[in-house]
Amino acid sequence: MAQNDEKIPEHHLPYGPGPRAAERIFETARDLFYREGIRAVGVDEIVTKAGVTKPSLYRGFKSKDELVAAVLREVEVGFWGRFDAAEAAFPGDAKAQMIAFFEGLAARSGGADYRGCALSNAVVEYPDRDHAGRAVAQVHKQDLRARLRAKAVEMGASDPGALGDAMMLLVEGVFTSSQMFDDDDKPALAVVGAVKALIEAYCR
Repeated sequence: MAQNDEKIPEHHLPYGPGPRAAERIFETARDLFYREGIRAVGVDEIVTKAGVTKPSLYRGFKSKDELVAAVLREVEVGFWGRFDAAEAAFPGDAKAQMIAFFEGLAARSGGADYRGCALSNAVVEYPDRDHAGRAVAQVHKQDLRARLRAKAVEMGASDPGALGDAMMLLVEGVFTSSQMFDDDDKPALAVVGAVKALIEAYCR
């Protein structure tokens, strides 16, 4: 592919204009952002690997920042899908729900290609609170904190705020520590025992 691929007629590319091009751009950006980091990936790399033109990207997204925010919103949907599934598995039993959620978190953290939470990573990459991606991630984390505290209330915790925040710290600890240690020796794998101990301590 030529260096200035934005000048290549779209009918010469494997993916033409329209919804399919936008989908390809989104999927490519999502994978690159997660694997390499958002700031490390430029628009040129995205369009080259997606097999589209640069104008195709800007027809679907006004800027890279808007593309970042769109990717993170999809990540958020996936996160809440897993959280909701843990709730649905144990109706009316907040303790079992949280244990199930953390079991799933521990299992995912063991993968060789696991790089933690894309939302947490975005907060680290973008200290500017006005950045579109940072804003999506920060609101998500605030919502998660509120939901964990609500679960602590459902459990009858002696201090729901403290238990909820402790569970929040465990979640973020898994996201961070899982990227620092070998697959068979990750501290994140101890998170299920840790959350059980916390629940027991606050809900006697």
